[in-house]
Amino acid sequence: MSDANLSGPNPPIRVALVDDQPLFSAGLKMILRSQPDLELVGEAVDGEAALSMAAEFRPDVVLMDIRMPKLDGITATRRMLSGDGPHPQVIVLTTIQHDEAVVRAIQAGAAGFLTKDTTPEFLLAAIRTVHAGHSVMAPKASNELLRDYLTPPEADHSVLDGLSEREQEVFLAAARGQSNAEIAAGLFLGEATVKTHMGNILTKLRLKSRIQLVAFAYEHGLLSTKSS
Repeated sequence: MSDANLSGPNPPIRVALVDDQPLFSAGLKMILRSQPDLELVGEAVDGEAALSMAAEFRPDVVLMDIRMPKLDGITATRRMLSGDGPHPQVIVLTTIQHDEAVVRAIQAGAAGFLTKDTTPEFLLAAIRTVHAGHSVMAPKASNELLRDYLTPPEADHSVLDGLSEREQEVFLAAARGQSNAEIAAGLFLGEATVKTHMGNILTKLRLKSRIQLVAFAYEHGLLSTKSS
């Protein structure tokens, strides 16, 4: 018997839902429960309850509404992702795609966002994508959104001092919205090497996603608002 057979199937992705609209939540729960590789482990109707729920059930992925009573989804996301230890991947849910609140959610550490009219197929793909460590919003799209809602300060390149020269090159390329393949071609590197650099960059800068990297670059004036 091979080691693969001994290890058995992968455990289901543990998903939690935070939304205060009963009808919308009911639809999401039906979709999630229809998938054998997903397990709905917790629900909450406001941000305060979401924090308690996440601490108790330790979901892998949280679907988080932005606008809720008691504690909004942005603040709840920031608190949920703060501190040491493992954190869930957060996908924020919004009714408006081009929304300043989405920018704040990205700054808080969300791995991406979905509009509430997205298809079930895209929702399920998004959950699996963020669980695998990726974002569900293309960097170039996030560039456009951040450019419209953030006014960058004077450039502060000192925030990159902890990165090697090569890592700084990869950082700036990623911040401009280039994919790993595009970065690899532009810097004459292998894609696996770029992926390794990206992991090191996120760790050193204490960032949780590629989208948050773009926000970080804008927040520190490292990208011209006219260059992307």
